[in-house]
Amino acid sequence: MAENKNFTIGITQGDINGIGYEVIIKSLSDSRIMEMCTPVVYGLSKVASYHKKYMEMSDFSFQFTKTAEQLSTKRPNLINLYEDEVKLDLGTSTKIAGQMAERSLYAAGRDLKNKLIDAIVTAPINKSNIQSEKFKFPGHTGFFEHYFGGKEHPAMAMMVAENLRVGFVTNPMPLQKVSEDLTVELVLQKIEILNQSLKQDFALNNPTIAVLSLNPHCGDEGVLGEEEKSAIQPAVNQAFHNGINAFGPFSAEGFFSSGSYTRFDAVLAMYYDQGIIPFKLLTHGGVNFTAGLPIVRTSPAHGTAYDIAGKNIADPQSMRNAIYLAVDILRNRAMNA
Repeated sequence: MAENKNFTIGITQGDINGIGYEVIIKSLSDSRIMEMCTPVVYGLSKVASYHKKYMEMSDFSFQFTKTAEQLSTKRPNLINLYEDEVKLDLGTSTKIAGQMAERSLYAAGRDLKNKLIDAIVTAPINKSNIQSEKFKFPGHTGFFEHYFGGKEHPAMAMMVAENLRVGFVTNPMPLQKVSEDLTVELVLQKIEILNQSLKQDFALNNPTIAVLSLNPHCGDEGVLGEEEKSAIQPAVNQAFHNGINAFGPFSAEGFFSSGSYTRFDAVLAMYYDQGIIPFKLLTHGGVNFTAGLPIVRTSPAHGTAYDIAGKNIADPQSMRNAIYLAVDILRNRAMNA
């Protein structure tokens, strides 16, 4: 088993006009991070210096390097991806910010494929300005599934906090399309991914999974919808038959407020808002983890937060927890290898 301090964690810069650099620098200024891993940011040295200046972090510094093969274990590293000046417009979505976010993501992805780093932690991107001829994904999860997964390794977004793990059957999409996408096969696939991740990544030997309904009151025997009968219940039954401790479907409207989630190791929601809203209400400093892939990718459970960019008030706890979780998952996978 590898020692924690030997894990190299790549960190993408995200949108340079958001709070990415602020939460990265605040997180990496915590001495505990350097004790447990070797961090390397894929970013822009001049942009990092600007953010460090307004944050008045004079005692913090990066080790600038050209490749992930030359990293310091004494202080955080930064691979400079672009030598020219880049215009910052804090709190604003710009084309150049999207281009730099894309460049960071692909550079870190290549190094992860080449085993120069052990995991990736992604700072928030703007899903609109990052779109290009090359990047046509709705977000990080789609990118990592395409880059590292494919048909053999379908991915699933999972929100993680100390007392709550929430997976999603469908990716973020227009709500009217959710019902069209729900099939027995898809729900069963996501139950299986969640179950395997709980074992492999969270070291749970016999995990339990609560599966939520799509419609109010579980469809009220078809009065409020048929998806529970046609897709969700059959998938739960098949998963249980296959030896997975999956239960449900449970009516979503009362599941979290009643505290029922505390009786399970994870919850599987049918669509994004169904799971993310209660998750954010019940937790602080949550992490987004891409389950189902052979690689480890985590991210803070927040966006670019343009409204507070440059104000030095962003909370780094979610970014810090994303780094911690990446190391924990790497350690759990090493133990089970």
